[in-house]
Amino acid sequence: MPRTCILLGAPVQEGTGRLGCDMGPSAFRAAGITSTLRDLGYEVIDRGNLAPADAPAPAPAHGNAAIKSLREVVGWTKVLSEAVYEASAEGLPITLGGDHCLAAGTLSGLSRRAAELGRPLFVLWLDAHPDLHTLDSTESGNLHGVPMAYATGQPGFEGIFPPLHAPLDPSRVCMMGIRSVDPAERRTIARSGITVHDMRAIDEFGFAALLRPFLQRVEDEDGLLHVSLDVDFLDPDIAPGVGTTVPGGATFREAHLVMEMLHESERVTSLDLVELNPFLDERGRTARLMVDLTASLLGRRVLDRPTRSY
Repeated sequence: MPRTCILLGAPVQEGTGRLGCDMGPSAFRAAGITSTLRDLGYEVIDRGNLAPADAPAPAPAHGNAAIKSLREVVGWTKVLSEAVYEASAEGLPITLGGDHCLAAGTLSGLSRRAAELGRPLFVLWLDAHPDLHTLDSTESGNLHGVPMAYATGQPGFEGIFPPLHAPLDPSRVCMMGIRSVDPAERRTIARSGITVHDMRAIDEFGFAALLRPFLQRVEDEDGLLHVSLDVDFLDPDIAPGVGTTVPGGATFREAHLVMEMLHESERVTSLDLVELNPFLDERGRTARLMVDLTASLLGRRVLDRPTRSY
């Protein structure tokens, strides 16, 4: 794993249909992400907050009048793709969101980098939702539900979103924590080859047993591993600062176990922290938890965890 972490603020909220996610990068910084990573021995370079690129007005999305903020999301996708692509040559990019539409940019930039290196890109998608809607299938029109469909080359994005240098191979995507899937997404999952471990499977077998074979495959193929961590992967009882709460998510210890296993794999090369909405949080509780999980991913052990007084 790289020893330099590059923080990229992505104050994007246009994908959610509600306000607040644009404050996410500031909340992560206020929760101490920079000092936490430095205490673990990493060099930290904070590039500040990005701004969306100017995007030409896209063509109508095949008559889907529900779609919101298409031009803005396309602009964010362009700038994030380039920024993450560049940062991935210097260290481990950590994109501070911002809503999950930002993954359209991070995944496209990282897949380009992996293709140039001649190495496969694997993605661990920690989320309550698969975000596999296309511009045709989305009924809400909220584009934080489309990044995985775009990144894996699903139809309907051509001529609207930036062309993909190298579409992500769906067979190298593992989704964990899934517990809210729309019918159109279910059909895409069935034909795509994406591995999905919903909360029923996790309840039955546990995170470790399901995650271990995926990490072994990353190692066997000498792959790069991107982790996209959505706040709603976590149970809302421990992480209330998100606009898409779905009961029954990962517990505190389950989430830390996943992060600790990822660190031990020594394969993680990039990270998204997304969907934090400080406006909905409780005194920074969710932001601090996400920073603690990042620390576990980057090497903090159980025995090193500090005790806090509130």
